[in-house]
Amino acid sequence: MPPVALRAYAGAALALGEEQPGCGIGWNTLAAIGLAESDHGTAGGSALDARGVAVPPVLGPALDGSAGRARIADTDAGALDGDTRLDRAVGPMQMIPQTWATWAADGDGDGVADPQNVTDAALAAARYLCVSGDLADPEIWVQAVASYNDDLAYNNAVADEAERLAGLG
Repeated sequence: MPPVALRAYAGAALALGEEQPGCGIGWNTLAAIGLAESDHGTAGGSALDARGVAVPPVLGPALDGSAGRARIADTDAGALDGDTRLDRAVGPMQMIPQTWATWAADGDGDGVADPQNVTDAALAAARYLCVSGDLADPEIWVQAVASYNDDLAYNNAVADEAERLAGLG
């Protein structure tokens, strides 16, 4: 895991601990999602620069309804994903443009909420997940992760990785 990603996940968990003390999100949950979604911003030949920005940008496949993906028509005129026909998940945390529009965050305090910046994206993802409630409750944790991606294999992979990372501390 790139150090800048680890700092982003930990920083987002700390920020939510102050913002929403009842959320209970751990850095390891964010890291597990970051791994599942984009291998911490390194999917498709991308890398995180010193500021935590994915270069080149991390873009998911077109959400065209094939291969088990939802079909989502363009919601951002291609501004975030470069696609004016269909949406694509963007950035290290792979948020679709309409989700980013709701949860966008400026985690690094540079005045720009950038889904390609792992610090911004981790904070946005944490806020999105915390809507489910106290993630210290296993049932709510499962519900929150399912809201991110409602696939049992995905949920199990995130749970396994989050548990593995929790054991490193």
